[in-house]
Amino acid sequence: MKITADTNVLVRAIVGDDARQSRAAQQELAKADVVALALPALCELVWVLAQGYRIPATDITEAIRRLLNSANTVVNRPAAEAGLAALNSGGDFADGVIAYEGSWLGAETFVSFDKKAVKRLQAQSVPARLLT
Repeated sequence: MKITADTNVLVRAIVGDDARQSRAAQQELAKADVVALALPALCELVWVLAQGYRIPATDITEAIRRLLNSANTVVNRPAAEAGLAALNSGGDFADGVIAYEGSWLGAETFVSFDKKAVKRLQAQSVPARLLT
């Protein structure tokens, strides 16, 4: 079976805070022929783990890498890697994904009111400009 995992399934599989749901999530992900990881689900996952569970960015990165490296997983890897690069630089996973996808869609520059996001993306050689 080919599945798309909702954010709550990914959270349960990683966090393990509900024994029954965690077991069900892990089993479903393991038995699927293909697990499609949608970028919005990954963005939500990172936010929930960081904000809701206060998990450090390094641990979140490790969990995301385990998901990405699963043999049965499909994902827009370059976009996910851009998100991880942003996260690892102290920024927001979603900003990295958004900047990557915008570029992929033909945009030349990421624009934002978020000073930290712009600075971090520029440090990664991503064209970014602060709106004032």
